[in-house]
Amino acid sequence: MYKIVLFFFLVLTISALPQASEDSNKAPKDTLTYETDAFMITGTRTNKKIIDIPFSVYRMSPVEYKFDKSTSINDVMGGIPGLFMQSRYGNHDVRISIRGFGSRSNSGIRGVRILLDGIPESEPDGQTRIEAIDFNAVGNIELVKGNSSSLYTNAPGGVINFINNVYFNNSFAELHSEAGEFGLRKSGIKLGINSGNMRMLTTYSYHNYKGFRAHSNDYWHILNTTLETIPNDFSKIEVLGYFVNGTIRLPGSLTKAEFEADPFQPASRENNFDFRRVTKKGRIGVRYDAFLGEEKKNEIEVMGYGTIKYFERAQKDFRIMNRYGVGGEARFVNRDDILGRANEFSFGTDLFYQAGPVESYNNIGGSRGDILASLTDETISNVGFYFQDMFDLWSNRLSLLLTGRYDKVLFDVKNQILQSQNDIRNFEAFTPKAALNFKLTPSVALFGSYGYSFDSPAANEMDNFVPDGKLLNASLLAQKSRNTELGIKGNIFNDESKWFSNIFFELVGFNSVVTDEIVPFEFEGSVFYKNSAKTNRNGIEFGITTNIYKTLKLQTAYTLSDFVYKNYIAESVSFDSLQNVVIEDKDFSNKIVPSVPKNNFVTSLSYDVETPIGVLFLKGTYQYVSSMYVDDANSEKTDAYSLLNTTLGLNFKLYTLDLILSGGVNNLLDERYVGFININSTNGRFYEAGEPRNFFLSLRIGSIL
Repeated sequence: MYKIVLFFFLVLTISALPQASEDSNKAPKDTLTYETDAFMITGTRTNKKIIDIPFSVYRMSPVEYKFDKSTSINDVMGGIPGLFMQSRYGNHDVRISIRGFGSRSNSGIRGVRILLDGIPESEPDGQTRIEAIDFNAVGNIELVKGNSSSLYTNAPGGVINFINNVYFNNSFAELHSEAGEFGLRKSGIKLGINSGNMRMLTTYSYHNYKGFRAHSNDYWHILNTTLETIPNDFSKIEVLGYFVNGTIRLPGSLTKAEFEADPFQPASRENNFDFRRVTKKGRIGVRYDAFLGEEKKNEIEVMGYGTIKYFERAQKDFRIMNRYGVGGEARFVNRDDILGRANEFSFGTDLFYQAGPVESYNNIGGSRGDILASLTDETISNVGFYFQDMFDLWSNRLSLLLTGRYDKVLFDVKNQILQSQNDIRNFEAFTPKAALNFKLTPSVALFGSYGYSFDSPAANEMDNFVPDGKLLNASLLAQKSRNTELGIKGNIFNDESKWFSNIFFELVGFNSVVTDEIVPFEFEGSVFYKNSAKTNRNGIEFGITTNIYKTLKLQTAYTLSDFVYKNYIAESVSFDSLQNVVIEDKDFSNKIVPSVPKNNFVTSLSYDVETPIGVLFLKGTYQYVSSMYVDDANSEKTDAYSLLNTTLGLNFKLYTLDLILSGGVNNLLDERYVGFININSTNGRFYEAGEPRNFFLSLRIGSIL
C-alpha cells in the first residue's frame, strides 16, 4: 500500500515543482503560478492557512452546498476523502467515521469531536448528537482528519467545526422552504444585522419528516443566534446560543430475512413499544478574544458556556435524563521569533462538567410505567490541558509542530434508591504528537505526523452487562492508539487558462495501531460494549477538485481502508436451543473490522452558466461503497452499492432580491442497499435500509435590508 502512496507522492511532487528561472521568486509570464490558500482554519486551535497545517484539513464554504439537499450532514459532506457516514432513516442520527474512528457507535457519534462555533457539541465523555446543526445557519465547515487527541479530548478520528455564518457584508432577511418525498417539509427564516462593528445572525428552522421506513418520523424546532461585536482593532466579543426541541422515532434493525422481504418495514419490538427519542436542549456561550500590544504578538481567548438538556429515551425500558452543564476554555498565544525564526507557542485549558438525575421505568406498550425502576445521579466531567508550538525550521519552508494534551474524564454515578451503591471511574492520559510540514512551493506541501490518541468510553458505553452489583462496567478500558500519516496537498492556480484553472489535491497514507478498541455488542435488545485487543488500520485517502474547463468542475474522493483485528480473543454472547445465555471465548484475530467499506469512491461533475434569467447550475454525483462485514466474527456482510444523484439549481438576482431555486433526485436508480449496520447484534438484527429514490425541491428568497 505504501508503495502506491510513494508513487503518487513522486508524481504529484514532480508536477508541483516550479520550473527553473533566473529569478526563482518570479513566475514567468503566461505560465502556471502558485498562490497561497488564504482561508484560515480555527479547528486546529490556531488561525492557520491550510497549506501551513501539517495535517489533513478540509474546508467547505456555503457556496459548495447552497443548491444541495440539506436534511442531514451526509447530504452536504458526502464527498470528503476519509469521511464515511451512515445515516439512519435519513435524519439527524448519523454515524460519522474518520479512518475507522467512530464506526463503533450504534447510536450517536463517537471518536470525532464535534464543535459548533468552536464550542463543544460533544459531551464530556465524547458522545455527540447533532440536532443543533442547522444548515440554515451554518456557513463554513472545517474538518481536521486524523488524530487530534493532542488538542481535544476524545478526538482520535478528528474534529468537525460547524461555523454559523455571521460574516456577511450587509443586513439581510431570508426565507427558506424545502419539500421532498416521504413527507419531508422544512421551512425557516434567517435574519442578519450588520451595523459595522456589530453583526448578529438569528435563524429558526422547522423540520418534519415522515420517513421512508414505517415508524421513522421525526420533527425538530431549531433556533440559533450569534452576536459578534468588535469594540476596537484588538478585541472581539461573541455571544452564541441555540435551543432545540424535537422527537425521532426508531424503526429498529432487521434480520437478513426481514430485510430481503421488506427493507422498509419496522422491527416489531420497536414498533410495538414505540421506540423513540425526545430531546430538548439549549446552550449559551460567551467568548472574548483580544490581542495584547500593538504588534499583536500575544493573544488571549476566554470562553464560558452553559447547557441544559432533557432527554427521553423509550426503548426496552423508559429512561429520562435531566442534565445541566457548565464549561469553559482559556488559551494564550505568543508569536515572538526565536533565534530569528518564526515561532508560535500556545497553551490552554478546557473543562466541561455535566450532572443530573437519570430515571428508569418500564415500557408498557410505548408508554411510561408508573413504577420507578431506578434513579441515579450521574456526573460526567472532563478537564484537559494542552500546549502547541510551531517553529519555522527553514525560511518559511520547513516547520515543526509539537503538541500535547493531558486529559482526565470522570464518571461518578450514585444510586438514589440503594444509597450504598455508588460507583466512580476515572480515565486519564497524556497524548503527544509531532508533525512536519515542508512547502515545495508556496501552495504545495508535504506533511507527516506521529502521535498517540486516547478515547474514554462514553456514558452509554459504561452500562454494566455483568450482574456484579456495580453500576459501571468495571472491565471496560479506554481505547488508545498510535497514529502515523504522510501526505501531500496543494492548491494550484492558473487564472489565465480556461482549462484546469485551479487544482486542489490531497493524498494521504495513514496507519493506526489501536489497542483496547471499544466495540459494541447487542444482548436482549440492549447494546453493550467491550474491548477487543488490538487493531491495525492502514489506509489511503485521495481527493482532487478542479475546474476542467471554465466552470465545469470535477470533484473526486477515494478512500481505501484496510482495517484488521489483531490478537482479538473476545467473550461472545449467544443463546442455546433452550434460550439460555451462553458466554464463550471466540478468536476474532485477523478478522476485518465491521461497518467500514474497503473502498469508498465519490465523484461529482457540476457546471454553472450565465443565462438571461440567472445562473443555472447542474450537478451529478456518483458514489460507490464496497461490501461491509456486520460483526466482529465476519459471519455476514452487506452487498456493495452504487448511488447516483442529480441536482438542478437557478440563482436569480434582481436589485436587492436574491432567489435560489433548486431540486434534484437522489438514488436515481432506486438502489436497495444497507444504509446502516447495527454492529454485533446477537439476534442477527444487523440491517437498516438506505434511502430509496427520492426527490427534493428547495426555495430560498433573500433581500438586502
